[in-house]
Amino acid sequence: MIKSMTGFASGKGAFGPHSWTWELRSVNGKGLDLRLRLPDWLTGLEAALRSDLSKQVNRGNVTLSLRLSREDAAADIQLNTSVMKAALEALAQTEAMAGTRGVLLAPSKASDLLSLKGMMELGGDTDDLEPLVEKLKAEFGGLLLEFIEMRSAEGKALAGILGGQLDQIAELTNQAVKLAEGRRLEMEQALRDNLARVLDNAQGADPERVAQELALIAVKADITEEIDRLIAHVAAARALLSQDGPVGRKLDFLMQEFNREANTLCSKSQNAELTAVGLELKAVIDQMREQVQNVE
Repeated sequence: MIKSMTGFASGKGAFGPHSWTWELRSVNGKGLDLRLRLPDWLTGLEAALRSDLSKQVNRGNVTLSLRLSREDAAADIQLNTSVMKAALEALAQTEAMAGTRGVLLAPSKASDLLSLKGMMELGGDTDDLEPLVEKLKAEFGGLLLEFIEMRSAEGKALAGILGGQLDQIAELTNQAVKLAEGRRLEMEQALRDNLARVLDNAQGADPERVAQELALIAVKADITEEIDRLIAHVAAARALLSQDGPVGRKLDFLMQEFNREANTLCSKSQNAELTAVGLELKAVIDQMREQVQNVE
């Protein structure tokens, strides 16, 4: 069964003095874009979680957020004086260079400096963080499973919608077949009348050449190939929907082929009813294309 690129999962946990909340969400995207927002002082966590996600998710814009707090964190967080010194020196040099060029800079605030990476650090008496990292890795497995299950459930619902739209396309294609059969006799009679009229008014024209030109017009108005391809595309789309792997890109390409055949059918129809069927086909195909954008 296909999967949707839309999914969400959240959770909470605790270990020792640490507590945290997870949020994992995804929306549709052309490829796989993983955005992980994790504390940078948890060494090795991001690489592990990124690897787990890459094994389970093939497409979509995926965002993972981890908000972690510590009960006695305020007592353990200290200013990294060496980093602050380097930042102040860099700031002084920047302001001096700007002054020589007559460039006026906005005044800096302490909060700007304190927000720099590495400016605040945990005190020397902090716990060993490796058990915490291992706990987070283990807990992430359950969160990821919940996330994949939601994408699968969304995919099941999406498959039902796409299946219904394929039924509509198949029904409209059958209507086009019947209308094409019904107009065949009319077209043959019209061609015979046109041939007689041309021959009566064509002075010295080669009858065989005129007949060939009219036959060419008949071939250009034939929609048999378009009908056959529409039928084949419906079968191919149903086969893709029954697969387990990522098929979104293939379905997206197939929608372009559906639209091409519907456009050609409309241009060849020469019949109001057949044109109406072609336009309805285009509308359903466009609706289906929008749904396909969510398929992994």
